[in-house]
Amino acid sequence: MKIVFATNNAHKLEEARSLAGGRITVLSLSDISCREELPETCDTIEGNSLQKASYVAAKYGYPCFSDDTGLFVDALGGAPGVYSARYAGEHCSPADNIVKLLGEMEGKADRKARFRTVATLCAPGREPLAFEGTVEGTIATERHGSGGFGYDPVFIPDESGISFAEMEPEAKNAISHRGRALRQLFDYLQTL
Repeated sequence: MKIVFATNNAHKLEEARSLAGGRITVLSLSDISCREELPETCDTIEGNSLQKASYVAAKYGYPCFSDDTGLFVDALGGAPGVYSARYAGEHCSPADNIVKLLGEMEGKADRKARFRTVATLCAPGREPLAFEGTVEGTIATERHGSGGFGYDPVFIPDESGISFAEMEPEAKNAISHRGRALRQLFDYLQTL
């Protein structure tokens, strides 16, 4: 079975291919000659995930899945949430987002947070299906580790006690929000 992952993020694509484990061939957008910027204009991660997957499935005719992820920090009223990728501004880097987050968290005792991923599967002629993964954790007071991407250096999942950026990729995939959502999606695909 072949399916397109509607992302331009090489890290996410690598994670998905690892989780598919050869059972399912995960194609990139470039594999189907999609070089355009995908729409992502909704105000929820569920909406963005559906928007990207349905766009690719409708325009290119391939079964497709997309994900959207948010970091939800209790002390910040759930921010950055759906705006996690552009928390520090429209053209910011992941490092800029971490600097802003650590600044906003300065002096806050409650450091509880969670990552949520919604992965939506769209295929021509079928109703969209959504799969969700969540991981609870805390925001560190400084960066730890050099692996991973995004907020990984400052997010410490409750299950590990070390940041995602300090974990080996396989260990991270075993407990991560995206890993949990995509395992559900791939398990479902195997029932078809």
